[in-house]
Amino acid sequence: MIKTPDCAWNLRDLQNVPKRGIKVMSTFACGGGSSMGYKLAGCEVVAANDIDPEMAWHYQKNINPLHYFLSPIRELLDTSLPAEVCDLDILDGSPPCSTFSMAGSREKAWGKRKHFREGQAEQVLSDLFFDYLDVVEMLRPKVAIAENVKGMICGNAKGYTKMVMQRFKQIGYVPQLFLLNAADCGVPQRRERVFFCAIRSDLARRSLKLCPKMPWVTAAQATADLQELTAEEIIATAPGTIVKRWWKKTRPGERFEQAALRYGHKPKLFNYPKLHPNLPSVTLVSQGLDQISHWSCCRSLTFREWKRLGSFPDDYVAKDEKIGKYMVGMSVPPRMTQAVANAVIDQWLLPT
Repeated sequence: MIKTPDCAWNLRDLQNVPKRGIKVMSTFACGGGSSMGYKLAGCEVVAANDIDPEMAWHYQKNINPLHYFLSPIRELLDTSLPAEVCDLDILDGSPPCSTFSMAGSREKAWGKRKHFREGQAEQVLSDLFFDYLDVVEMLRPKVAIAENVKGMICGNAKGYTKMVMQRFKQIGYVPQLFLLNAADCGVPQRRERVFFCAIRSDLARRSLKLCPKMPWVTAAQATADLQELTAEEIIATAPGTIVKRWWKKTRPGERFEQAALRYGHKPKLFNYPKLHPNLPSVTLVSQGLDQISHWSCCRSLTFREWKRLGSFPDDYVAKDEKIGKYMVGMSVPPRMTQAVANAVIDQWLLPT
């Protein structure tokens, strides 16, 4: 019997994490990746907010928050909030980032109204970061932490990021900006993300040092005990036409496009990676959920494997595997948030 790897965990394990007296609210809470990370760091997540009913169902099912606000974030500005929310140590947020992603139209989407998902109110996604900052200004937490994609510090988006930093300062915070790789935080996934960490200026702390360097956990190590599939998983991960054609021709760690080019073809197959067993996974995304291939079997990945590679708990419940994978792809990996939270707590909130 293969031993369960050290990176595996369950929601019930949170009961044994020593509490550190840190109160957190999570905005744009998605499926709860950030919130679970704060809980792993010993924080109490007193409230959460998201606009998406699907996200709300999964968050409440798995995390059972004391307070949950299903609404656009701007509505918090006109809402009578409970006492716990008005005395926060950390206000967390991950404003939807598709307009700053390195993939897609980027600048063409800035300032345009759109439905981010079915059932949501129409929003200008590039405004949502400033909506989050308005809530920071209202609640005045000791620390504000916001996560976004690497694209925010590339190309023309640098100007947007500069405005975010200026807004932090205008509302009385001292911001710092960090680019982190989830793999350096103990997540079996190479996922680069930007973190804005800002402390209220009256607290007068030294600059935050945030440079996690944990040993990388490989895809094979993280999922070693999950390789015997159930009958349902065999059906769910069966390869499609494109995977059947290119999987054998693609080396572990490559994308199908590289194999196609070797054979004189030029199809757009960049979004079809084949994992390398001795490296952390590529970034798990919320689109093309069946396009990431296993390294030794011609198949896509199971939901159990997605949870491990995203550092989600094994017992995280989803309505079905498709929406579960979407939750993992959309969320900040819990272990990544845990690394950020530990640094903020140790250096800013509970310095020795």
